[in-house]
Amino acid sequence: MPVNHDNRISMDDEIEDSALIQLVYVSSLTFVSRLNASIFEDVERHARDYNQQHGITGILCYGNGQFLQCIEGQKAHVFALKERIFADDRHKNVETLLLRTIEHRSFSDWRMRMLFLERWLWSPASKKQAALLSPYLPFFPHDWSPSRTEHFLELIKTFDHPPHIQAAGITYNAMGNMFRHVAAPHQAFLIVQGFLSVLLIMGLVLLYYW
Repeated sequence: MPVNHDNRISMDDEIEDSALIQLVYVSSLTFVSRLNASIFEDVERHARDYNQQHGITGILCYGNGQFLQCIEGQKAHVFALKERIFADDRHKNVETLLLRTIEHRSFSDWRMRMLFLERWLWSPASKKQAALLSPYLPFFPHDWSPSRTEHFLELIKTFDHPPHIQAAGITYNAMGNMFRHVAAPHQAFLIVQGFLSVLLIMGLVLLYYW
């Protein structure tokens, strides 16, 4: 899998292995991975034991086919995890947005919480909280500057509700509700859009031959 390393990051060798660091990277979910309904459960399951054993904390954000993950821990452990993540063929276009030493963690949950940034999936209660993220939606984090990335992290760490898709009260709306039992959150949008496209084509055909 091709990997793009951000040339702005030049401090890797200057940080001591025991230092507490924060690494933020972005990537895109591959088409094949989008067809996998259990992709997020698989990621969480594989990361759970490793994160707990190595003191890794953070958050994984997803929206519009894009990932943004913040990883916190000792440099040696974070960099070892980074190598595994960047080599994972379930995503592509991997780039580092932010790498810095920190005194305190912003996210203390080693289970690597997940935040879905798809507004059409959120319940009214969650939308009120998510309104703070309007400047960052639609979610295209690849071109974010370090300062924009830092501000985004500051916002999401203040969220009152746990960002897991079930605990946060995220629900399917309108037609998406029809597919909630047969498709994962990252797939429902594709199904709905595909269905609407078919209806549009049928409408154009009927209009042409009317």
